Amino acid sequence: MTEQQEASKDAVMTRIGQAVMLLHGGDREEARNRFGALWSEIGEDGGALHRCTLAHYMADAQDDPGDELAWDLRALTAADGLSDERAAQHPDAPAVRALYPSLHLNLAADYVRLQYPGAARIHLDRARAASVVLADDGADDGYGGGVRAAIARLELRLREL
Repeated sequence: MTEQQEASKDAVMTRIGQAVMLLHGGDREEARNRFGALWSEIGEDGGALHRCTLAHYMADAQDDPGDELAWDLRALTAADGLSDERAAQHPDAPAVRALYPSLHLNLAADYVRLQYPGAARIHLDRARAASVVLADDGADDGYGGGVRAAIARLELRLREL
């Protein structure tokens, strides 16, 4: 990868991060606008990690559960783009694999909100299975523990349905 390509890649992730900060700061509309502009720039043929990360956060910026589901499905589709044997050698493959537990967890939560408990259980099972790639020792800054805790909470909620 050339220096220019590397800088461009970093710039995309930086811009995604800036929009995420807006989202977490409560400015959902501006976050959606920036995510949308970025999605238009990188397009359906952009890098899988960029598309996956962007769609994953764009889903969180949606007000309508159906729109959230559509973006979460885009994120999973992008991640699946690096799941075949040849693509598994791609440098972004480990980062994408680490997102699978969260991707499936979000889909499970979407299906709960949309009152499809069967589909929710399928994705919750997939989230749990995919969570084996997450660190247990705290080296992941709490990401793995947070995802596992969210899986457990959603599992309890599904038992009530």
